[in-house]
Amino acid sequence: MEQKALMIIAPKLFRDEEYSVPKTILENGGIIVTTASKTSGTAEGRFGLKAQINLTLDQVRVSDYDAILFIGGAGSRAYFDDPLALKIAREAKRPKKILASICSAGGILANAGVLEGKKATSFSAEGPLLISRGAHYSGAPLEIDKSEDSIIITADGPEHADIFGEIILQELNNAK
Repeated sequence: MEQKALMIIAPKLFRDEEYSVPKTILENGGIIVTTASKTSGTAEGRFGLKAQINLTLDQVRVSDYDAILFIGGAGSRAYFDDPLALKIAREAKRPKKILASICSAGGILANAGVLEGKKATSFSAEGPLLISRGAHYSGAPLEIDKSEDSIIITADGPEHADIFGEIILQELNNAK
């Protein structure tokens, strides 16, 4: 059975390489990647990358995906208090499903309450938020927190977008 990943990006100011690099890695690894956002049409990254939106957040069915990735950049802060984004994050925290965030998007997972008691990292500006929501914030380039109830992968920013994508692909392959 083919594995599927959902990448959630902001309509504007998502971080280009945090989206494009893991997407390429996952697709080259045989994963079907779908892109979702608040709005339909085309999203635009901080540096001008255009991304076609396949689904709006209200159309997302978490059960359809093996991995849910929240992509960072300044635009991701629009999801920090977005009820649909927080609901998706909470629903994705379950056994055998990968929940992931990179850069500022760690704040979405923190506000969804899914990082409590978990090892996590993010863009340093979001570190205090993660700590305030009960995460064991490390500030490391990447963290993987595996338990019986979840697999949560977090990364600190664009310079580690490649390892973020590679680790998610590795975990998807391990789950086959």
